Amino acid sequence: MNIYNSQIEDIDRIFELYEIATNFQNKKSMVAWPKFKRELVQKEISENRQWKLIIDQQIACVWATTDSDPQIWGAKNEAPSIYIHRISTNPNFRGRNLVKEIVTWSKKYAQGRNKKYIRMDTVGENIGLITHYKKCGFDFIGLSKLQHTSELPLHYQNATVSLFQLAV
Repeated sequence: MNIYNSQIEDIDRIFELYEIATNFQNKKSMVAWPKFKRELVQKEISENRQWKLIIDQQIACVWATTDSDPQIWGAKNEAPSIYIHRISTNPNFRGRNLVKEIVTWSKKYAQGRNKKYIRMDTVGENIGLITHYKKCGFDFIGLSKLQHTSELPLHYQNATVSLFQLAV
């Protein structure tokens, strides 16, 4: 199991995983991801903020990171943090606690960047995800009604999000 920056050659597979995740979200009656713009992921790849976890020479999981997320975290954004977005798991690797692997990696990554926290969010009050992320070490900070969402993907428009934080 290894973690690397995603490469532009991975982009079609990343979008396949996003589509699988969106279909799963719809099946579970969760707030589903919209179709993300290819330019967004291309930019993340070029900025080394799109990641992949490789198991047995396959992409098992992808996610993106950023150092700032003011539209979601508001005033709390001032604390030095990394923010994880769009974790999407290859169905062949579900049930293998890959979020815990991401947490282990994120702690080292955050420490190397002098960050105090690892943060995530999910749209809505998804009890299953809240429980899962808490088991992975995150504190559930609570629900937050987003105010300024014009630059965020569509699923964030006028949304309430669940916020998660893990001290490094």
